[in-house]
Order: sequence, then structure tokens, then C-alpha cells
Amino acid sequence: MKPLPRLDQFLTYRLHQVNKLSERESTEAYLVQCGLPLGEGRCLAAIGAFEPVSVNTLAQRANLTKGQASRSAQALVERGLVSKESSDEDGRGVVLTLTARGRPLYRKAIAVIAGLNAELFGCLDAAEQAQLGSLLDRLVAHAGTRGKDGDSTGE
Repeated sequence: MKPLPRLDQFLTYRLHQVNKLSERESTEAYLVQCGLPLGEGRCLAAIGAFEPVSVNTLAQRANLTKGQASRSAQALVERGLVSKESSDEDGRGVVLTLTARGRPLYRKAIAVIAGLNAELFGCLDAAEQAQLGSLLDRLVAHAGTRGKDGDSTGE
């Protein structure tokens, strides 16, 4: 009988490790540099990048559940960083956009993300980073065709 591979040899295991390390650094950076918890920081970045967005689209773009996205968006509304308006297309839905107060913090959040990316991927040269980006795009597209919602850990 062929021996089973060690857990740490699986790609999903290693991707999860990178995610956890990255998330830990992101959590601290968003709090220290933006004064926001991780979920709110991710939502602010996603709203700024893709506005106007619905809560469903926000959840998808920020890699959060709908409930997490809704709570984070509401907290950003209460902080005066995001506005929430009724959707013209769906009377029951809402669209989220940055406010004038939210735009400078969005720019700061993008700078945080850029810094975290530079630190995490700085061990790779530009060609390796491009190759990894291309491979990740393929994996995301493939996982999307399999009906995955992105919330599983892959383990």
C-alpha cells in the first residue's frame, strides 16, 4: 500500500498557512494604520474599488459572508465612511458608495494592502510574482466553475 502524503505536503494546507499568516498581518495593519477591524477594512477597500456595490456583491468582492459584509458595511455607514442608498434597480436592495470622509481612508487602506503585498511577496522577483498571479487567477476561475463559494478552507 502506498503511504499517505504528509499533511504539510498538500497545496491546500500551504495556501491556508499563507492565508492565516497574511490575515494576521492584515488584521494588525488595518487596525494600526486605518483604525478599522479587518472585515471593515476589507469592505472599505472593496466598496472603494467597485462602487456602487450591493451587499451581495460586496460579500463576494471582500471574500466575506453576506452577514459579515452587511455588518461591516453598516459599521462603515455609522462611522460616516460609506453611504447606503436604496437601489434604483431593486427597491428592497441597497447600494454602497464611499463618502467624502471615506475616500481618504480608502486610499490609506489601498496603501496598507500594497505594503502587505510587497512584504509577503517580496521574496519573489517580478516574473515570479506575475507567474503566481496568473496561476492564482486560474485556480480561482477553476474553483468558481466547481460551485465553490470561497468560504471553505480546502482541508
